[in-house]
Amino acid sequence: MQQPQTSSSSSSRRGLVAVATALSLIAAACSTGSDDATPTEPADSEQPASTSAGTDDPTPDETAPDSADPDTTEPEPGDGETVDSEASSPPDDVRPAAAFPFLDPPTGEPITIGLVNTEGFPGLDFPEIRLDVTAGVDYLNQHGGFGGRPINLITCEAAGSPESSQACAQEITGQDADLVLLGLDLFPAYDTYAATDTPVVGAIPILPADYTADAFFLTGGNATIMSAVTWVAKNHYNAANVGIVTADIPASNASEATLIASLDLAGIEHTVIRGGANETDAGYQGLVREVAGNDPDLLISLYADAGCIGVMRGRASLGITTPVIATSTCATRAVFDAVGDDAVGWSFVGVASPATSPEVEILQEILAPVFEVEPEDVSVSEVGLGGVVLFVLMSLAVFANDLQATGSDVTARSVYDYLGNGEGLTLWPGAIEIDCGAAPASPSVCSFTFPFGEYVAGGEIQTIDGLEEVSSLEYLP
Repeated sequence: MQQPQTSSSSSSRRGLVAVATALSLIAAACSTGSDDATPTEPADSEQPASTSAGTDDPTPDETAPDSADPDTTEPEPGDGETVDSEASSPPDDVRPAAAFPFLDPPTGEPITIGLVNTEGFPGLDFPEIRLDVTAGVDYLNQHGGFGGRPINLITCEAAGSPESSQACAQEITGQDADLVLLGLDLFPAYDTYAATDTPVVGAIPILPADYTADAFFLTGGNATIMSAVTWVAKNHYNAANVGIVTADIPASNASEATLIASLDLAGIEHTVIRGGANETDAGYQGLVREVAGNDPDLLISLYADAGCIGVMRGRASLGITTPVIATSTCATRAVFDAVGDDAVGWSFVGVASPATSPEVEILQEILAPVFEVEPEDVSVSEVGLGGVVLFVLMSLAVFANDLQATGSDVTARSVYDYLGNGEGLTLWPGAIEIDCGAAPASPSVCSFTFPFGEYVAGGEIQTIDGLEEVSSLEYLP
């Protein structure tokens, strides 16, 4: 256990975003009370193909389909399929984000989307992103596609190096992808995409270059989450001094750096106590005792997984009542089952009261084959990083359907421009507002708000009154 470090100087360090920040987005978008489910890699016979489309080797065409209105399109049934002629006419009171079940399979010119993702690299292996996106494409190709256009998905696996990212960019653009979807790619080859005028949309900016790239990221990663935490510390808890307890590992250090930068902007003093990635119960208790020794107004825990349990138990065993903010990785059923009401006094960024909606049911239907469970058994609040990228894909499909409904050409570029210029857009499946470029220093970032929820005795999470939509713009470093 290291000695406390007190600092009021700003830090510009950024590093690999922790998966914890991705989970905060998922919890912000939607949450359910269903049981946990763990995604598994399908057997070889069930492995999703790298392409998914209604035709073989389609030639991408950026022209709108001849019949762009799903209300009047009467596609021919495919092999073994029947088409309900009324299925393409959603009821008037159905939100666009929930209209997919009412849409027929698309019949327009296919559109090619290239997914670049990191897999097979130690510490950076995220096959669930590819699996979830593939499942999303399969669903969309049965329910409206991309504004009436079937989706041809091509994938490339980067290996955590600039060279592998560049190779993927060349492979994707060489196959005439209309749009690039970034899963987790540390070193996107933006110049290569720009040279072919290929729009790039990602889920989470990771390194500094991402924040100013010629691309759109539908979430803000560590920077926006920690800025929102700072806003709540200052305006809800009236904290003048906070204590931070964290693991001394690269991912947590990156979160700590962005948090400290935001706290400095807000004029909040801070003390940092760092421990190991995995401590004993006595070790966690010692960390909490030390961080609470300066009598802070608020504690912030950057621990995840087992560390959440250890810090919660340590705080409760010491009788400390200082409130705590944590990321949503601590707001899981597994954690609460382990600690019970020792979690009283904890609040979580990106967590809201459990809710269901038609969009959540769609998400569960998409992911059920990946998780190998029934749809109702998919725990939406814990679907992981793959779910974040799936949210981006489904959001783009909603925007394409919006354009189709107005009779506009549905192309990768028109959807990208609509994302950048549209008003009133939200991230599927929830209500997180999209406002690309709202932060001049981070023009590629498109969303900046999070709910905050708190644990209440008995095992429930409730959204905190007044913290339903906390903006991170004020203290964004």
